[in-house]
Amino acid sequence: MSEPGPPQSSIRDGVRAGMPFAFASFALSVSFGVVAQPLIGTWPTIVMSVIVFAGAAQAASLSVLAAGGAVPAAVIAGLLVNARFLPMGFASGPAFRGRKLKRAVDGQAIVDASWAVSSRGDGTFDRGLLIGGTIPQYIAWQLGTIIGVFGGSLLSHPDRLGLDAIFPAFYLALLFHEIRRGEALGVALAAVAITLVLLPVAPAGVPVVVASLTALWGLRRGW
Repeated sequence: MSEPGPPQSSIRDGVRAGMPFAFASFALSVSFGVVAQPLIGTWPTIVMSVIVFAGAAQAASLSVLAAGGAVPAAVIAGLLVNARFLPMGFASGPAFRGRKLKRAVDGQAIVDASWAVSSRGDGTFDRGLLIGGTIPQYIAWQLGTIIGVFGGSLLSHPDRLGLDAIFPAFYLALLFHEIRRGEALGVALAAVAITLVLLPVAPAGVPVVVASLTALWGLRRGW
């Protein structure tokens, strides 16, 4: 007989573990709502948060659109940023049980913070922490987006609240976290160099897409 696996936490335990991250999700999503509403409209902004629910991907798509890029380029930029969820899904997949459809639904709960919290450190993951940890983050993300969309127009100068600085700060935090890994530093420098070279000559959105492809290719080759 096979030995029983480690005990799984309850969804309620996961919700409690995810509460601290909900505050960060709320702040980021308010910023997203304020910035996105004038650019793509009220309901597209809300629908994007409901369906995509990925701050980095949504911000990447917005940056392409704000620079005058086409919608396909914005979609590609978002997909490339979210490509990290593929290996994360393969790693945490064994924690899910049941039929394929049920496991696929459970897999929608994979977000950065919940994935990290649910990791046991030995290559296995706690399903309760993973799913439960995402619930408060998702609720906070939707509430923040709605407040940003409908409350942003009431702010004559949203930059005074620092909302315009949240997304750049978010990206810098992600970058700092990644470049602490030695193999990621070369990839980051290559992506920056390519972006600087392409910005003056390439259509809007293309530098982001090419830099993202370079980063994915470089990480795969172990730069």
